[in-house]
Order: sequence, then structure tokens, then C-alpha cells
Amino acid sequence: MAGEVVQIRDSFDPRYLIGLGKVNELSEMVNSLNSNTVIFDDELTSSQQDKLNKKIGVKVIDRTALILDIFAQHAHSYEGKLQVELAQMNYLLPRLKGRGIEMSRLGGGIGTRGPGEKKLEVDRRKIQKKISLLKKEIEQLKVHRNVQRQKRKGKRIPLVSLIGYTNSGKSTLLNFLCDSNVEVNNKLFVTLDPTIRRREVDGGRVLLFSDTVGFIKKLPHQLIAAFRSTLEEVKQSDILLHIIDSYHPNMEEQIEAVNKVLVDIEANENIILMVFNKIDLLPRLEINRLKERYPDGVFISALKGNGIDVLIKRLIKVIDRNTVEVILSIPYKKTNILSYLYELGKIKEKTYLENSIEVRVLIPKHALQRVECFKIDKVVKA
Repeated sequence: MAGEVVQIRDSFDPRYLIGLGKVNELSEMVNSLNSNTVIFDDELTSSQQDKLNKKIGVKVIDRTALILDIFAQHAHSYEGKLQVELAQMNYLLPRLKGRGIEMSRLGGGIGTRGPGEKKLEVDRRKIQKKISLLKKEIEQLKVHRNVQRQKRKGKRIPLVSLIGYTNSGKSTLLNFLCDSNVEVNNKLFVTLDPTIRRREVDGGRVLLFSDTVGFIKKLPHQLIAAFRSTLEEVKQSDILLHIIDSYHPNMEEQIEAVNKVLVDIEANENIILMVFNKIDLLPRLEINRLKERYPDGVFISALKGNGIDVLIKRLIKVIDRNTVEVILSIPYKKTNILSYLYELGKIKEKTYLENSIEVRVLIPKHALQRVECFKIDKVVKA
């Protein structure tokens, strides 16, 4: 970044977003620094963008265009590219004027990238048609995703989603937890597509961990709309791990931004466990201060592995609140149910009898219906 201009106002200027005097100051700075792009940290209207382009003399884009550009660079899967393109089309549509606009007229670089670096001459009608097609394709993929989700629900393996501000360390944690190799980079929005991995804990019990797109302050509404099917994964999770960059100077603002997005996608009622990452970078005094302020939080270093055992124990404790220990009598011809029980819960004791196996097992309460046919002899504890 070559330079920065800040203005505090009671209200936005309808012509330029910022005041005319600040526009002139910005224009002089651009000339002195020989800059070629100006990025506004708020969304500009089409009229404001046109006026600023003419007044400053270089390309002017807003926060939303920049974020869409970053998303476009990191969209690798077919669904991810569709979602980013839909967000870009929804952003472009109200900015069209007259009979059309040639996207290539905007030039290359920040704020102009799209999946495949497309440069098309489009008009409003073509964009509306494209938006309709993209929505249909995404809806079809959503149906497929729902089928996969229902299969997982049928097995009732707990799903734990890693959420948090972008670059808070979610992918690093997923890699450590599940011995996976998800791409990790010190950049914004590296992860766009949900990545699900499994891990056995506590003697064979299975948990599914899902890495999700990072959140950000003032997340563009176009992205929330386009990624709604992806974010649905968050809503359907049994537990949300809110991964927090405890070393970031704006940690509190990032926490608030994530909580706001959770409200926007109606996932704020889920069970949420706050996980403070990167404690290896903090002095002991600061860690103690955080523990006092957030007594229910978990404090880890995903990079070094500090506190991971505590995190797993907390997860199991939360899951076990909704479990029950029962004794089942399973005929030998039905022993295939044992694999289901091993995957779903924790078998604590097995006794081989003449006609059946007596199993003492800890399972989720919602799974009781599945094993009713095995004659639950006794509920040990609720």
C-alpha cells in the first residue's frame, strides 16, 4: 500500500462518499506517489465511482470489488467458481449504464479478475440471464450437497465446523487435528470450499471436522447470498469452533464481525466454543488476561499443537451432554450394527453370551430409536 487517507464524517457525501476537499487531497497524493489504483473501504455507488474516477484520474474500486477479486483468485472448485461469478455478476448489474459496458474497458489488475480471467462485453439483459443460469447450477449443486449431508446425518457422526475471521488459523488447526494437508497460507480467503476430514477420538469415536470460508468485517452481501449453500454447512453443524487470532491487534473487532455473520446466516443459535489460537505468540501475562475475560474459552497454538488435547476433551464433553449410556442385547446375526456403534459412540464393555452379545455403549440420545429393536434392557445414565 502506497498511502492511506482517512476521513471522519457524520454522514457520507452523496457525490463522492468522502468530502470534495478530501477528494482533492487524495488526488494530489495519488499524483505524488504515482499510484494507479485507489481502493475505498466502503461500497461505492456506480455514480460515486464514476465521479471519483474522473476526479482522481486513476482506477477507483471499493471494498467489495477488492474482496471479490481475492475470492476469484482462490476459487478452485467448480462450485466455488460459480459462487464467486454469481457474486461478481450481482455486484456488476446495478453498475451498468446505458446499453452496456465492456468489462475489458476497466483494464487488468485488482478489481477486475474473474474465474478464468474472463473479459466479455455484456449488457444488463445478458448479465441477468447469466445470473439466472448460475443460480440454477448452484441450486443443483446444493441438492447434491444436501444428499451428502443427509447421508452423514444418517450415520449421526458429530460435525464440528471451524469458523472464524479470515487468516485466523482454521486450516492449520484442521491439518493438525486430522493429519491432513489442506493448503495453508498467510493470505486472506485461501479456503473457499468446505473441506471435511475425520478424526478418531477417545478410543475410536469419530468426529467430522469442516473447514469453512473465512469471515470478514462488512462481508459483502453479494458473497453471503452466493455462498449461502456453502454456509449452510455451518448451520447444520453440531458444534462451531470459533477460531480467534489472539495475537491480532483488532481481535475484539474480529470476534464481533464473526458473530454478526453468524446472525446473518442464522447460525448464532448453534453450540459455539471459542478457541483462541496463536497463544505461542503471546506473553504469559496476556494469556492470563484472556483466560480471565473468557473463562469458557480454549487456548491453543494450532501451529505448535499447544492445548489441542484440552480442545478435544472439551469437544467430547460438549458432545457427551447429549449422550446416554445404554445396555443392548445384539443377536449374532445382527452384529453388523457394531460398526455403527463404534463409529457413532463409544463401546465401553462387551459380553459374549450364548445367543447374543451384550453391549454397554455410550451413544447420542437421538440414536436410541435406531437401536430400539435390540431391546434396550436398561438405561444406565441420562
